[in-house]
Amino acid sequence: MDTSSILTRLSRFVTRESTGGILLLAAAAIALILANSPLQGFYAELSALRVGPAALHLDLPLSVWAADGLLAVFFFVVGVELKHELFAGSLRQPKEAAVPVFAAVGGMVVPAALFVVMLFGLGDPGALHGWAIPTATDIAFALAVLAIFGRGLPRALRTFLLTLAVVDDLLAIIVIAAFYTASIHPLSLFASLAAIAAFGLLVRLRKLRWWLLIPIGMVAWGFMHASGVHATIAGVALGFTVPAFAVHDETHPRTHQLDDAVRPFSAGFALPVFAFFAAGVTFTGGSESVFTQPVFLATMVALVAGKLLGVLGTTALVTGLTPFRLPDSIGLRDLLPIGFLCGIGFTVSLLISELSFEDGTHFRAAKVGILAGSLLAAILGAVLLRWDARIARTADMNADGVPDQNAAVIGSDDDDH
Repeated sequence: MDTSSILTRLSRFVTRESTGGILLLAAAAIALILANSPLQGFYAELSALRVGPAALHLDLPLSVWAADGLLAVFFFVVGVELKHELFAGSLRQPKEAAVPVFAAVGGMVVPAALFVVMLFGLGDPGALHGWAIPTATDIAFALAVLAIFGRGLPRALRTFLLTLAVVDDLLAIIVIAAFYTASIHPLSLFASLAAIAAFGLLVRLRKLRWWLLIPIGMVAWGFMHASGVHATIAGVALGFTVPAFAVHDETHPRTHQLDDAVRPFSAGFALPVFAFFAAGVTFTGGSESVFTQPVFLATMVALVAGKLLGVLGTTALVTGLTPFRLPDSIGLRDLLPIGFLCGIGFTVSLLISELSFEDGTHFRAAKVGILAGSLLAAILGAVLLRWDARIARTADMNADGVPDQNAAVIGSDDDDH
């Protein structure tokens, strides 16, 4: 077997939805074990190890490189996916996208409101800066659980979850840029935007020149990092420059080409490494345990209950009060497990927690709340997916007066990609 064949097989393996979720979970578990074991000191030293050119002010700890650097690769893939969905995918038709878009908005507003209310009720208003932590949905984890436990359910349910999660990511990006940017250095920001524009021109040429695209992308990231805007925004902006339609007589759009090229690195390396450095939090420290902190309880409840109420409640209101309906073959009961899957915050929630808190108490409590809430949401979602798959379905699940036509189900063929 030649090297190219091995790399192709490895690429397909790491980009499978089930594999991506397992890699994230394994990386987080290893980090938690190290951070709460005799190797805690080694883990802390590794996270704090500085690497990079000091002359460019990029001698950063490994944990920062993971959050600001590697996660930018993940956000590039998100940007490419957003571009494709908006112009050529599930979001291009407003009527079809309306319900999941509204569900995404409700799935962000309700958890944020619940987080704020609980912190006031529990007597810790000082932690309100973390209001956006429970608003995020982890696409990789959520789709992984659906791929494993949703077999037999309509494949349209995957499209609904993907659309909802993509909109959720877009809103999370806006929140990070708008509310978690302390100060902006205009010259660096303009330089980054210029590099992004150059990337956009190069990515439209007849031949993709990786030896130019990668350095220019790194320059855009470097200036964005120096501007004060979170560096991951550069990844999204670069992804948005990729053409969503086939160009130069190609058979596939450039969004698919770059997604296929970058996603294996994102799923197989960037995200697990970020999870390894972000999830390693000690359960005890200082004078009290993180489990007694209001932030822990508020984060966990907002992720699990807030996301469910936001997604399910908003969908019920939209389908009940407007002409919009759920996609063909999907019923409101199907959104009960989907609501819980949206409570798997993880990647973006961990990032927002790092941007929200500087003090160790709130920081650790929020991270443990994210891990606990995401795990509980994943378990409840998995159980309810199997419950939903066992119950008989009607001929008109979305109650639009037209018999369902889409008979494709999850697991009927190789749709785990």
